[in-house]
Amino acid sequence: MLPFARVSIIGLGLIGSSMARAIKANMPDVRVNGFDADPDVRERARALGFCDDIADIAGTAVIDAGLVVLCVPVGAMGPVAELIADDLPADAIVSDVGSCKQSVAEALAAALPQATIIPAHPVAGTEKSGPDAGFATLFKGRWCILTPPADAPEAAVEALSSFWQRLGADVEIMDARHHDLVLAVTSHLPHLIAYTIVGTADDLGEVTQSEVIKYSAGGFRDFTRIAASDPVMWRDVFLNNKEAVLEMLQRFSEDLTALQRAIRYGKGDELEALFARTRDIRRSIVEQGQDDDAPDFGRKH
Repeated sequence: MLPFARVSIIGLGLIGSSMARAIKANMPDVRVNGFDADPDVRERARALGFCDDIADIAGTAVIDAGLVVLCVPVGAMGPVAELIADDLPADAIVSDVGSCKQSVAEALAAALPQATIIPAHPVAGTEKSGPDAGFATLFKGRWCILTPPADAPEAAVEALSSFWQRLGADVEIMDARHHDLVLAVTSHLPHLIAYTIVGTADDLGEVTQSEVIKYSAGGFRDFTRIAASDPVMWRDVFLNNKEAVLEMLQRFSEDLTALQRAIRYGKGDELEALFARTRDIRRSIVEQGQDDDAPDFGRKH
């Protein structure tokens, strides 16, 4: 039995369009309605045909929906939820795909006090954005973390878990605050570092325009890939998860100072021990199927 007969997706960028495509590939009988605030995106989504219907008004998109998923920047969750409040079916489940969970849960609860809200975060994506960037297998083999409130109906949590599993994801249940701390380490801080390093290179001016760009090796090239992610989305992530990000940034700064000291005083054994430990972590990520161990990270040339 399908967990939902009708799914409404609000926001048709990379994640939203990928979700629509994945639903059509894995649950073809489910009707998918979509909406995006940008009329150009709506028009492009209609041309691509990954939704059964694209509404021009947010509220229209959620009528008769069993599941409504907000695929918008985390800072926009509350305002967007207010747009659909009057048309939201009483028995619909409202979820999202944001990288921050505590702030999103609070925003959605304030905007939709009577709704069944189960925040979610599919830990998947690319540096690309827009409806053309989506693909049906984006969530396959990736984690989707659900952070239901304590009073969430068990049947609703099970239905949303089944939905994500049918899209190919592995589902984990987690406390919202703990999620934000974990993601601050695994996602938010790496993006912050990437933006900073690329910005530092750009600040070098003349060097950036010659040697740095021309001779970009794997490390800098990979940082530029991460730093190419949607700036609005990441602005909202850092502002809405600032406590956890600042905590992890302080810890990173302390570790960076220790590394600086090891280099200054020639502590080769200390450096090698650190590099060996982090190499083992990388191997564990590959072994768990969260990345590719092919040469050059599986890039096609």
